[in-house]
Amino acid sequence: MTVGAAEPSPADRLLACADLLACPQCGQPLAAVADDATAASTRTLRCPHGHSFDLAKQGYVSLLTGASTKMTGDTPAMLDARAAFQSAGHFTPIAAALAAAVAATVPGVDTAVFGADSPPAAATGEARPGPRREGDTEDLADLGNPDISGTAQPEARHRFRTGLTMPGMSVAAASAARLTTTLLSPGNVTEAALHRPTAAGAAAGNEAADPRSTPLPDNRNPAVLEIGAGTGYYLAAVLDAVPGMRGIALDVSKAAARRAARAHQRAGSVLADAWRGLPVPDAAMTAVVSVFAPRNADEVARVLNADGRFIVVTPTSRHLGELIEPLGMVSVDAAKEDRLAESLGGRFELVAREAVEYTMSLLHEDVARVVAMGPSAFHGDAGRAEEIAALPDPVAVTASVTVSVYRPR
Repeated sequence: MTVGAAEPSPADRLLACADLLACPQCGQPLAAVADDATAASTRTLRCPHGHSFDLAKQGYVSLLTGASTKMTGDTPAMLDARAAFQSAGHFTPIAAALAAAVAATVPGVDTAVFGADSPPAAATGEARPGPRREGDTEDLADLGNPDISGTAQPEARHRFRTGLTMPGMSVAAASAARLTTTLLSPGNVTEAALHRPTAAGAAAGNEAADPRSTPLPDNRNPAVLEIGAGTGYYLAAVLDAVPGMRGIALDVSKAAARRAARAHQRAGSVLADAWRGLPVPDAAMTAVVSVFAPRNADEVARVLNADGRFIVVTPTSRHLGELIEPLGMVSVDAAKEDRLAESLGGRFELVAREAVEYTMSLLHEDVARVVAMGPSAFHGDAGRAEEIAALPDPVAVTASVTVSVYRPR
């Protein structure tokens, strides 16, 4: 990327992804069209049957049609709280695990393309296991917890358990590190692919390359869809991990669509209800991701290509467990993971599953944000401020999720 080059506007980002979208009324491909011959810029998507959809001034497009959706989207206040919590780095290991899982679905992706601070695999000094298969057991503690950064770490606000990502790392570096220790999808990433420098990096005399400008070695054009994208935080992490990949951020919340339109220069933002159908052509996606969001298995299977992967991040019953009872928050059902597998079983086969669990050190302001950004925001407690004040400051809180990788049957 040229230093100082202007990034594309949200509208231009969406238009660059227009071929990944389909008309919600007839299913035909959408394309960008000028309103008239003298139009200075294109702000309309249209299908061959003449159905047209104007881009909002914030750069997203609404593909909601018919009666109002019954789905409840995130409010601006919820998104503000989530953006503040995410930007503080509390969920960086989760974003890193997701990014690594998506990267493992794309042939030719190197650790070198995860950013300038991504270390070569040899820096860990650890043996790497082979691909995991469903039914295998693996103790995360066996992976070790090496300091892969090569530099002194600042005092971190997270205390990571053995085998998980080191504190003080960017999502890019954490993603690269995870790829050197865990191969999530058998056959998708080889040892050679993990360590091969990119052409761009080799030309520059080093292994690091800008993930936003480096082309894929085999010139593929991978694409990812995030359902329930919210702020676009996780989608941006994925796109930083996979050079050349384009993304669609889909959410039923207009406030989320506005925010996600600015999430990444290779992502377009779409307002749509996944339960009515995904406005995406058949087999258009390399990966579909869902982080703490509802899933439409039939539609996901339709839009994935034959080698595609559906990657789902779900909280475990231990997630935020130290806050549930003191603050009266909505708890996670211990059977949630089983229900996920059951709901996807007819359409998908489980390829791999990884547990990501670590301890966060949260200040009271962080606790207030984590409450306000999730379903507990709809179950307000008049005395919650006092309940938060009664907690230690900072308070140790567990982050615990499962990253599950599925392939279409």
